[in-house]
Amino acid sequence: MDIMAAIRIVQTTPIPGMKAGTSGLRKKVVEASQANYVENFTQCVFSVYSEKENIEGCTMVVGGDGRFYNKQAIQKIFKVAAANKIGRIWVGENGILSTPSVSIIIREREDGISKGGLILTASHNPGGPNGDFGIKFNGENGSSAVEEITNKIYEESLKIETYKIADLPEIDISTIGSQTFDVEGHPFVVEVISSTEDYIRKMRSIFDFNKIKILLDRPDFSMVYDCMHGVAGPYVRAIFGDILGVPSGNLMNSTPLEDFGGGHPDPNLIYAHDLVKVMGVGKDHGIFPSFGAANDGDADRNMVLGKQFFVVPSDSVAVIAANYSCIPSFPQGCIGAARSMATSLALNAVAEKLGFPLFETPTGWKFFGNLMDAGKINLCGEESFGTSSDHCREKDGIWAVLCWLSILAHKNEGRAELLSVKDVLSEHWRTYGRNYYIRHDYERCDSDQAKAFMKSLEEKFPIFEGKADNFSYHDPVDNSTSSNQGLRFIKGNWRVVFRLSGTDSVGSTVRIYFEKHETENLEMETEAALQDVSLLMYINYLEEKNLMSLLRIKLIRNYYYLALFCERIFAIVFMI
Repeated sequence: MDIMAAIRIVQTTPIPGMKAGTSGLRKKVVEASQANYVENFTQCVFSVYSEKENIEGCTMVVGGDGRFYNKQAIQKIFKVAAANKIGRIWVGENGILSTPSVSIIIREREDGISKGGLILTASHNPGGPNGDFGIKFNGENGSSAVEEITNKIYEESLKIETYKIADLPEIDISTIGSQTFDVEGHPFVVEVISSTEDYIRKMRSIFDFNKIKILLDRPDFSMVYDCMHGVAGPYVRAIFGDILGVPSGNLMNSTPLEDFGGGHPDPNLIYAHDLVKVMGVGKDHGIFPSFGAANDGDADRNMVLGKQFFVVPSDSVAVIAANYSCIPSFPQGCIGAARSMATSLALNAVAEKLGFPLFETPTGWKFFGNLMDAGKINLCGEESFGTSSDHCREKDGIWAVLCWLSILAHKNEGRAELLSVKDVLSEHWRTYGRNYYIRHDYERCDSDQAKAFMKSLEEKFPIFEGKADNFSYHDPVDNSTSSNQGLRFIKGNWRVVFRLSGTDSVGSTVRIYFEKHETENLEMETEAALQDVSLLMYINYLEEKNLMSLLRIKLIRNYYYLALFCERIFAIVFMI
């Protein structure tokens, strides 16, 4: 017999700060776990989305990266969903679903019947009771909600007075199966589904696992995968362990933990230090694996390493584009590609030479989703370790790793001596040139000071001896315009980009990107190649009192090669 549940109307008040960033709402657990927080946000999502779609009786997906407070939030979402007459929720076993998996389930399970989903993730941000919590809404195309929707959700959060909730009991999500409830005459079903089944089925359909296994079985090839105690673990164990035969000892940190094992689940050279050490990056001698990979908390980001070698993410998407014929995931070839503005121009060189369209968008996967839905692109990437194709509408870290293994498998067919990751990059640079590239993050800045810093830079556009602008994007699909997406300074073969990030739970992050294109000097160290970029011209951009405020920002994370020259640019005369 179905369990009966009544609906209650709960009085509430707006909670400040429910404005989604580039990929959802991210807050500290202590803030997100306060009374009515999850309920307010979820009610706002359903209230806004019901204006666009008839959600009564519909199916929606719920899951996340397994971080602290996700299980409690999922129970709250069930109750609000039931009261808003959602008919069925597909939830991953134990609440576990990677972000790309949610996108695939929305788009393909039962022929894409789902109207959307709620993903509980703060992506690469730390977890645990003192860490971050995140929640975002994806529409029926499987992509993060567009700005029109997220802006309306925020507006609704500023005026919400009540939310609806069903008096459901605690629902067991540890076992696959269905539970049905009668919510004042409306059926509500919670169906616990396999976390990995839909995703694995999709990967089998777009990759040649047999060909990859031939590569992995070579006596001169070995690989290591670091799941960073994030949601990737079950997927990686199933695909790389059970199907492709990688030894379990080579699948590191593959058990999802609420606090990510006390680590920071961000796949870069700083936080994926276990993998970096195993792969010998920065070491001159030793015996190291041929291939390494890592994913972040929700498995949408990826880092690829070769033996003693790091693949810059901007180069990674360019290599995939240049070698699409090696990858079964591109049966129609590369019909078009897109990169975020801050991502290096390496992809441009490939697009120009191979003759496919290239789009430059703001940061945020939703912009790529629009282009994919319109059939304009089937490959996209961004510098923050995100790469994907039109098989879903999110970044997909495991997919990117399988692309790299497909390239290596194809290029090593019939070869006696192994062609390495570094060899693939060297070959690519000889063909397309090399974009030396580095990014520096100044985290947890005071938001007002960060905005003042950006304004002071923009005021110096007239004295810059080159091209300088504030990037604005006109979406060719929905004709929307996104302004103030980052400051660009371009001169000759180099550029510097400044951007404020929206992925942190506290304050703002100022991100600075340096880039230089070379066609001859292809094997330099990144720091040396970019040294002259920091000395080419100057902008006297701040009064000393504002400069000193900015200098209080601690440099917490340097991506790529930990260059030292970035500290020197924070002087009274700013050198770029």
